[in-house]
Amino acid sequence: MMKIISVNVGKVKTLRVGNRQVRTGIGKRPVEGAVAVNSLGLEGDNVLNPRHHGGVDQAVYAYRVEDYAFWSAELEREIPNGTFGENLTMSGLPDYGLMIGDRLEFGGLVLEATAPRIPCNVFAAEMEDQQFPKLFTAAGRAGVYFRVLSPGNIEAGMQGKYRLKAENSLSTQALFLDQTGPLSQLNKDKLLRYLGLPIDERTRKKFTTRLQKAKP
Repeated sequence: MMKIISVNVGKVKTLRVGNRQVRTGIGKRPVEGAVAVNSLGLEGDNVLNPRHHGGVDQAVYAYRVEDYAFWSAELEREIPNGTFGENLTMSGLPDYGLMIGDRLEFGGLVLEATAPRIPCNVFAAEMEDQQFPKLFTAAGRAGVYFRVLSPGNIEAGMQGKYRLKAENSLSTQALFLDQTGPLSQLNKDKLLRYLGLPIDERTRKKFTTRLQKAKP
């Protein structure tokens, strides 16, 4: 059964990233009550680097509570919901990742899976561990970004419906492995498959550029 465990909103804070001081909304915390969700994400959430984060194709980020249990055991400490920057901490999602184009419905709110999360240096600073992105990548527990097809409200405790994409889709897990591995290994057929799916625009741009250099 798919369920929202917590709804998390990010407040602005400053992190030291290398030699820079960076303002970010990555560290999100659970909020009570219903939260409105529109095409750009959750009301009150802060996205401070729109070049690399957020936007209509990565408006909502979800992470499995089962994967939090994995990381708590791996790191030998409790990790509060929202620490990984997700808006929705959820139970009941498939452990292999959603298929690109899969939809989640919560009342009138409809979300469409577009991409996995790729860890960055701000994420490392939030976790206070410069090696954490490598651990996160190796574990393959990336979480999923969504676009909002139909706006609505969401709150902790809501149960949702899961709508499968057509069988010819690819999983967000496969996309994560291909994005974090050498792009040179992606042949033209694989790139065209991705480009035929409702992936996020940042990945679409990258794969379109790569297609011009790809082998048959």
